[in-house]
Amino acid sequence: MQPTSINVILADESLDEDLSRIAKKVFADERISFDEGVVLYEKAPLGYLGGLANHIREKKHGNKTYFNRNFHVEPTNVCLYTCTFCSYSRRIKKREDGWEYSLDDIMDIVKGYDGKPVTEVHIVGGVLPQYDVAFYSDLFRQIKNHRPDLHVKALTPVEYHYIFKKAKISYEEGMQLMLEAGLDSMPGGGAEIFDEEIRDKIAGGKCSSEQWLRIHEIWHELGKRSNATMLYGHIESFAHRVDHMDRLRKLQDKTGGFQTFIPLKFRNKGNEMSDVPESTTVEDLRNYAIGRIYLDNFDHVKAYWPMIGRSTAQLSLAFGVDDIDGTIDDTTRIYTMAGSEEQTPALSTEQLVKLIRNVGRKPIERDTLYGVIKDYTDEVFEDDNKYRGYLALPVVN
Repeated sequence: MQPTSINVILADESLDEDLSRIAKKVFADERISFDEGVVLYEKAPLGYLGGLANHIREKKHGNKTYFNRNFHVEPTNVCLYTCTFCSYSRRIKKREDGWEYSLDDIMDIVKGYDGKPVTEVHIVGGVLPQYDVAFYSDLFRQIKNHRPDLHVKALTPVEYHYIFKKAKISYEEGMQLMLEAGLDSMPGGGAEIFDEEIRDKIAGGKCSSEQWLRIHEIWHELGKRSNATMLYGHIESFAHRVDHMDRLRKLQDKTGGFQTFIPLKFRNKGNEMSDVPESTTVEDLRNYAIGRIYLDNFDHVKAYWPMIGRSTAQLSLAFGVDDIDGTIDDTTRIYTMAGSEEQTPALSTEQLVKLIRNVGRKPIERDTLYGVIKDYTDEVFEDDNKYRGYLALPVVN
């Protein structure tokens, strides 16, 4: 599963006319259209997509691959909403099967990382009435008072929409309150798929696509940054995927506030969509590559390694991906409960560094806003004479 060199693609006289035109546009730094995005899904072979995506990735970042040291806090997995794709949440009628942390519980988790070189706490969870504006405002303030340097990346528009509606305040008022309480950035979750018909089938009742985008837009207008996701590989079409990315691209043109695009693979374990087959590794890599090609105004594309596994994450670094998230430290259950590849999602910094180096990339520890903390390219570990990687893949220049 290696990408084809873009020079080979451009020189291929037998290449499909549509694919040849798209390759020339990519090489010339020209934006591809919606229809061309669909063509990539329908026609483009894996090697071709990897060649174009890797060209863009290396033009933006060279061989650098980013990671950070982070941990997750999930206040609850009990939720008012009943998304058919979700294996994580428990309905209120079965709340005894879930967990509901108090403010003190969460602060105990945060304090458990005192003295450890983590730079980010990632907070998302289910939606319940007690987790309201006052709760999260207090939580963010307590975290900042306890550890001012810890970056708080918290809550999706799904959660914000609910708590602001419950408090009878506008999105603008609510996001300003969160900013004042200590919120530093927003994760990209809750986007699912933007097509309204498909979204209603798999995530009915949650905030709409328009509301999801508007909350991010307001956050960007406050001068802050966020990420964006797309749930793929379920009942959506290729056109739905391109539509999703197109809406993100348009908002990014307007605000410039998105940092990273994170495609999320649908997993079919333990949910109401277990009859839907999961996408293959080849389709996963194709999807990363097309995301990198289409979202020309996004700086980064991330592969969330706990969801797809370490080997596929390594492969993705040759298909447009330049970020594989962080150490996680076994603090998230969102994907393990859905049957993800990693049932104990924790890697040490050394393991992450070696995972990246073993495929010829340069490991760069970053903070949440992509400030460089340390270049691990030449870092020497005690057991460097032992091969602990999962895959050796040459980098295509």
